[in-house]
Amino acid sequence: MRFMQNAEYNSIKIAVIGGGAAGMMAAGTAVLYGAEVTIFESTDRLGKKLAITGKGRCNVTNNCTRDEFLEAVTKNPRFLYAALSAFSTEDTMNLFESLGVKLKTERGRRVFPESEKAIDIVNALRNYSSGANLIHKKVSLIEKIDSGFVITAAKKEYKFDKVIICTGGKSYPLTGSDGSGYRLAMKLGHSVTELIPSLIPLTSHSPLCRDMQGLSLKNVKISIKDEADRVLYSDFGEMMFAHFGVTGPVILSASAHIRDRDISTLKLCIDLKPALDEATLDKRLLSDFSKKSNKDLINALGELLPSKMIEPFIALSGIDGRKKVNSITKEERKALLDTLKCFVIPLDGFRPIEEAIVTSGGVEVKEISPKTMESKLCQGLFFAGEVIDVDAYTGGYNLQIAFSTGYLAGKSAAEAFY
Repeated sequence: MRFMQNAEYNSIKIAVIGGGAAGMMAAGTAVLYGAEVTIFESTDRLGKKLAITGKGRCNVTNNCTRDEFLEAVTKNPRFLYAALSAFSTEDTMNLFESLGVKLKTERGRRVFPESEKAIDIVNALRNYSSGANLIHKKVSLIEKIDSGFVITAAKKEYKFDKVIICTGGKSYPLTGSDGSGYRLAMKLGHSVTELIPSLIPLTSHSPLCRDMQGLSLKNVKISIKDEADRVLYSDFGEMMFAHFGVTGPVILSASAHIRDRDISTLKLCIDLKPALDEATLDKRLLSDFSKKSNKDLINALGELLPSKMIEPFIALSGIDGRKKVNSITKEERKALLDTLKCFVIPLDGFRPIEEAIVTSGGVEVKEISPKTMESKLCQGLFFAGEVIDVDAYTGGYNLQIAFSTGYLAGKSAAEAFY
C-alpha cells in the first residue's frame, strides 16, 4: 500500500467538502501525509449514503485488474488511469483488511465485507479519517483568495490553504448528495456536463409490473431490445418488479447502457429459464403437464413459476388460464415456451435522478489534472468521487472510483506547496 509512513507534520490546512466515501478517503490520506484536515459534512453523520449501498451490504470494490476495471467505466475511463495506478482495487482491499474488515469476493468479482454489513465499511472509513476535524455544516460558498480559500458555512467563514470537493452527485439528496458540489465548482469557474441518472430503476406502463410488485427473480437472463428486436444489452442475475416498473442489479446495470436512447422504443425481455434451451424446456413442460393433465393451466405451473407470476404469465401468453392442461395444443405450448424464454415488459422511462445510485455527468474532466485531481483552472482546488464526470457499471466500480480519486486528491493536496 502506498502510504507515507513517517510523514513530517506540516501546517498546510485542507478542507474536505463532503464526508462520503471519497471525502473520508481524501481526508484520511491527507492526514497521513501530514496535513491539518477539516471535513465539512452537511448531514448529521459521515458516510450516510455509503451505509445504504448494496441494500446495506456495500459492494466495496471489484477484484479485477486495472485494465479490466477501466472497461467497466462508462464515462471518461482514461481519466482514471493515474488514480487507479496510485490506489488500486488491491490497495482498497488491503486497506479495509488492515482496518479490521474481513472481505469476501462473490460472483462477478464483487467484493463485500464478510459481515455483509455496510456499516462496517463506514466505521472503518470513519476510523481512517478520524485524525481530521469534523464540522457538521453545509458549505454555501468557496472563494479563492491569494493565500488560499475562504469557506462560508452557516454564515461563518473559515480559511484554508487547499480545498477538496467530494460532495457526490445529485442522487439521494437526503444523504447529502444534493448537487451542491456542482454549484460550488461552477462558482470557481468550472464547467459541469449534463447531469442524468445512471444505475437507476426503469419504469413501465405495463400493469404486469404492478401485479407482480415485490416479486424478486433470481438467476434470470435479461435483454434490452429495440424496435427491430436487436439486443442492446444482456445480463444474468437478479431483478425485481415494482409498482412503477423494474429494478434490481441487472436492471440498474442495463440502465447505464441505454441512458442515451429513447427508452420508450425499447423493451425488456426476461428469460425465466436461461439454463434450459427450448427443446429441454419443452420436455420439462410436457412432464409437468402429464402429472397434472386434468388440472386447469393456472393450477399447473406452480413448479415452473413463482405463484405471484402465474396469472401475469398466462395473460401474457394469451392462453385461457382455465383451459385444461390435457387440451393445450402444440401451438399453445409453443406460446408458453416463448413466454418462458422471453417475458416481455415494455419500457417507457427512468425513475427520477434523486433515486439513481450514480449521477452521470459532473465537473468536466478536461479541467482537472488526472495525475493529481487538482483543478487546472483554480490552483489549490481538488476534486474526488462522483462530483467528477466519471461513472461505471454496478459491481463495486463506482465506490472504487471514489476511493482512488479520494486517495490521489488527498495525497496531492497534502504534498502541494506553492
